[in-house]
Amino acid sequence: MAANSLGRPQRALWIVALSALVGFGAVYVIGGWFDNKGPAISGASAQNLDVPDVGATGESSFKLGDMAAFVTKKPPEALPDITFEDAAGKEVQLSSFKGKTILLNLWATWCGPCREEMPALNKLQKELGGDKFEVVALSLDRGGYEASRKFLDELKATDVKLYADPSAKQGMALKLVGMPTTILINKDGQEVGRLAGSAKWDSPDAKKLIEAAIE
Repeated sequence: MAANSLGRPQRALWIVALSALVGFGAVYVIGGWFDNKGPAISGASAQNLDVPDVGATGESSFKLGDMAAFVTKKPPEALPDITFEDAAGKEVQLSSFKGKTILLNLWATWCGPCREEMPALNKLQKELGGDKFEVVALSLDRGGYEASRKFLDELKATDVKLYADPSAKQGMALKLVGMPTTILINKDGQEVGRLAGSAKWDSPDAKKLIEAAIE
């Protein structure tokens, strides 16, 4: 059916779908098995689909800044209680982080944009990490924890807390379309919003966004 023959509601759905696809520029597509040779989508960087609004004032200063691609959930949404592994191979549930705001970064060693943003995530953890906030790096790489640990050590990204899900099933549960994807989760375990693609997570805009979520 031609686009011009669609009714107004159908055209609106097409626009939303196309906008979402454009928004995943510089993101690696995730296939059914998260193949380690996943293709990259070409095009512009992720576009602003919403204005972050996580503070009490209701005003956002991030729309034109480094967090322009951050898509806010209004209101914050519940997330599935996914399970992954720690350094000892012990299962950890996402719900175990309740009480702390976390930035959940989903990545893999073969993902170029993931490598690009990891130093910024590490710096963010060094500067803001503590009792109230933590950067959680969840690797979906088939190589598992050891391969991911080696990768982070090579990048000198040793401050972020590493976990692994070699099956990549938890990424599917979180409805990922590509990597890296980073999800900001409040202390109640709800998704404040997410950003697809690499970002300057150590930038002033990113810190303001996170600090607003912590409050």
